[in-house]
Amino acid sequence: MDTASYSPRWSRVVLKMSGEALASSASDETIDATIVDRLAKEIVDAKNQLDMELAVVVGGGNIWRGATGQHAGIERSTSDTMGMLATVINALALQEAFEKNGQPTRVCSAIQMAEVAEPYIRRRALRHLEKGRIVIFAAGMGNPYFTTDTPAALRAKEIGAQVLLKGTHSGVDGVYSADPRVDTNASRFDEISFTEVLAKDLKVMDLTAITFCKDNNLPIYVFDLMMPGNIKMALAGEKVGTLIK
Repeated sequence: MDTASYSPRWSRVVLKMSGEALASSASDETIDATIVDRLAKEIVDAKNQLDMELAVVVGGGNIWRGATGQHAGIERSTSDTMGMLATVINALALQEAFEKNGQPTRVCSAIQMAEVAEPYIRRRALRHLEKGRIVIFAAGMGNPYFTTDTPAALRAKEIGAQVLLKGTHSGVDGVYSADPRVDTNASRFDEISFTEVLAKDLKVMDLTAITFCKDNNLPIYVFDLMMPGNIKMALAGEKVGTLIK
């Protein structure tokens, strides 16, 4: 299919990407500017060519994970807050890359830090989307004990997104019957229900996020974020991953 003939399957989406997607596998850099710029360019090109509204939630695992600190003896609430601040760092890096590619962007943080980001206000975020800006939701929900999967699902529902895109960075291009990196007989689902995902305990997203999406009828599309061209194809609804509904 010619990329010029793509049309959006959804008009408003939230893209969830892990912090590790921004890191370099070839060095100890927590944020690789080359990778960030490539992803930003792909996202901006896809958004503009498909003429759709797009928000992003990025994790902070390339910088800090709450569980890491907890295992090192840091109290969980403190460690999770550190992780939320890490997502703000990643959000600012993405904002810079988006705007270098000509895309107006706003970072909305669940933790107040007026000098670097706007506070998250639902109606303001909606207005940004309507004006064609990309909105990056940072700092999770501002509460500990949640991974960034759950606030991604929550924000998607709050802003009326039609789907939550879950971009993977590990080379796994969807939902499989087992871990394809371990089991060569694992098969990929083109489509699967929330009930099956939960019953089979498939490791797709945080269980809280999966349950939230199921209860609120919010589909999830799982795909390989790092494969060139996949972002546009996923946004256009091409079969490059797995739809959970």
